[in-house]
Amino acid sequence: MFEYFPGNYVWNLGVVATLNSGGLIDEVDRACRPIREAAAQGEDAGTPEFLRAWTALTDQLAGQAEAAEKAGHTRTAGQLYARATNYLCQAERLQSASAPGRLETYRRVLELQEKALDPAVTRVAVPFEGTTLPAYFSSAGRGAPVMIMWNGLDSTKEHMYSSGHWAELAARGISCLMVDCPGSGEALRLQGLTARVETEGWATACVDYLETRDDVDAGRIGLVGWSLGGYYAPRAAAFEKRLALVVAWGANHDWGAVQRRRLEREGERPVPHYWEHVLWVWGHDDLETFPGFADAVHLDGVVEHITVPFLVCHGENDRQIPVRYAHRSYEQAVNSPNRHLRLFTAQEGATEHIGLDHLSHTSTYIADWVADTLAN
Repeated sequence: MFEYFPGNYVWNLGVVATLNSGGLIDEVDRACRPIREAAAQGEDAGTPEFLRAWTALTDQLAGQAEAAEKAGHTRTAGQLYARATNYLCQAERLQSASAPGRLETYRRVLELQEKALDPAVTRVAVPFEGTTLPAYFSSAGRGAPVMIMWNGLDSTKEHMYSSGHWAELAARGISCLMVDCPGSGEALRLQGLTARVETEGWATACVDYLETRDDVDAGRIGLVGWSLGGYYAPRAAAFEKRLALVVAWGANHDWGAVQRRRLEREGERPVPHYWEHVLWVWGHDDLETFPGFADAVHLDGVVEHITVPFLVCHGENDRQIPVRYAHRSYEQAVNSPNRHLRLFTAQEGATEHIGLDHLSHTSTYIADWVADTLAN
């Protein structure tokens, strides 16, 4: 993995994710050069400096976008707004849950994203337990199959949009519903919805919503989840039987066991201020009792209930989630009529967590598998 900040895995992951989601190396370099010293102080200490530096870049691009809009250059403006959203969203992701101004920063992310959305993508709201799950819907045309896309512990639907996976699906005639699940993105930040073990309720809400749309083939609805979504999605598909297929974009078979490793400082973590973030996501306030709760977040005895095609993708050098969990999810899915395990190697790239070091490689592989599976 490209390491702009030697020894700081978390910041490097953010840089690589940004570059593989439409960021430009010159812009990223200009934002990162002033904070190299801060990065050397550790993953937590310099995050305010990270936000200030990347906000300055966002301000510059947003100003250029506004000027392009006034000149009638809408395509240029859209590209600038998209990169500005990408940068600010990654910087917001690295802040502590209680950081001053974090909510205002995320509100600005939403405003920038609205200006950057492709005409084929609209903002929608999925009804859920008296409120909604905010989402973006990419339409591939009337009667198209659709993939529901879920994020993980620290990503948002804006990250899903900037990944371009929805566009890969659209190019293959597949629509995409990018959802902020409870515990993530707008659902957590603005609505206070926290994560839970029983994710099938979220899947039911998404399928119910899609069945109300007259542009969706309700018989061909799939689900993909990345990172912690590698737990959320298989769990949901085990019990929501209207789904046609499921993809674990990064196997997260035993998230509870991973938390116990992290308490012992084994393996890497996805964000700074990690335990504050985890408690926020799950709605807990006691780290001493949290591992006991987290032990329930696993797929043992669950994936055997998956009765639809199941793809597990994992990087062999994933430093967050051991590769053995990919094998476990695959091996236990004995009732899937078409299960497939795809491991990405260092020689080809996409070997880090959810393939962030070569995101398009993983994305296109998944899109091809989904298209082939839905066609059959």
